Amino acid sequence: MGYEMGCAPGRSADKSWMHSLLHRARTLFERWQNGKMNASPRPQPEHRDSYRAFRSITTRWMDNDQYGHVNNVIYYSWFDTAVNAHLIEQGALDTENGGTIGFVIETQCQYFAPLSFPQTVEAGIRVAHIGSSSVRYEVGLFAQGADKTAAKGHFVHVYVDRETQRPVPLPQKLRAVLEQLSGIG
Repeated sequence: MGYEMGCAPGRSADKSWMHSLLHRARTLFERWQNGKMNASPRPQPEHRDSYRAFRSITTRWMDNDQYGHVNNVIYYSWFDTAVNAHLIEQGALDTENGGTIGFVIETQCQYFAPLSFPQTVEAGIRVAHIGSSSVRYEVGLFAQGADKTAAKGHFVHVYVDRETQRPVPLPQKLRAVLEQLSGIG
């Protein structure tokens, strides 16, 4: 079996495949360089006016990592805290005795500027989509008093029956609060 240096396994010493690959790469690079490729735009920070409700969150010493800023995993905790605290305060979620609970099935975050202890963070909340048993929350994290997000992200809750853990329609009180956060209500 003639394996030659520089050839992929199963390829012959014929280098035409490599020339074809290089030509394709060069063509793609030129298209990108000339702005002819549809690349996704780089995410941008958002203004606080984009959010419907806010919650202040106190950073803790332990939130900072060895680089002197809040570790990325903490941001997801803040998303959860901001949304669930709002729902509890509005009487739309009972985490101890309620028959309906939310499971996170998707989450994502984009970072624009560092946050660190001892800053106070302001979490802006809005709802981007309300389904029959699910909701997409969007959260913007701001340094206290800042106009633009230091980070923004989302998570999707699917609401389920506490006992069966099967999806259920959103309870009416929850739906009403979600509609306020979406601008519908």
